Amino acid sequence: MNCIIIDDEATARAIVAQLCANFSDLNVVEQFESAVEAIKFLNQQQVDVIFLDIHMPGFTGVDFVQTLKNPPHIVLTTSDTEFAIEAYEYEAIVDYIVKPITPERFEKSIQKLKKVASQPVAKTPVPKSESNNSSTTDLYINIDRRLIKLKFNEILVVEAKGDYIEIRLEKDTYRVHTTLKKIKEKLPDSSFLQIHRSYIINFNKIIDIEDNSVLIGKNVVPISRSNRPELMRRLNLV
Repeated sequence: MNCIIIDDEATARAIVAQLCANFSDLNVVEQFESAVEAIKFLNQQQVDVIFLDIHMPGFTGVDFVQTLKNPPHIVLTTSDTEFAIEAYEYEAIVDYIVKPITPERFEKSIQKLKKVASQPVAKTPVPKSESNNSSTTDLYINIDRRLIKLKFNEILVVEAKGDYIEIRLEKDTYRVHTTLKKIKEKLPDSSFLQIHRSYIINFNKIIDIEDNSVLIGKNVVPISRSNRPELMRRLNLV
């Protein structure tokens, strides 16, 4: 079984790699200190098993699992049991090992892997958003009894502000009396993504992503933990 190790600590990666070396049917093909780097790899390569640390800066192991459309078998490694119940909601997760990992406990985990290795892994559920009409290219907003046409490709960010929303373009900003939910229904899913309870962004206008925020034009927009997996799924990582 080809496997990868994802852990931000070099020592932890070395320990898991050494434990894997004790089993002739385990082949460690890569090690990663970042979940994002692992996603890039998995976009190009397939593996049978992932040994995955839960606690990583800015992107937990559970967040990572949610980004995978067709996850292989996963063994979680962690220093605590905080995520144990949540982890087992995902059928791809075979085992949950608490650090420090002993050879005996690791062997039990490998036995579990062997039992399920021949069975198909269920896909991690991905919430489906409502399909918006992609045939239109613009929408109209009511400003001071005037109808103003906005082209979808000109919209950068939509922000909820109480009973209003703020629609930001490159040079203009419009304030409209409506809700984020209603405007979301008007925007095409192919270009727009809600990344925070108060923000919708034009996915095609992203300039940079750093930690828990994205840069769109001159706007720095926060990414919530619950919306981050969908953002990562949409990225064309190389």
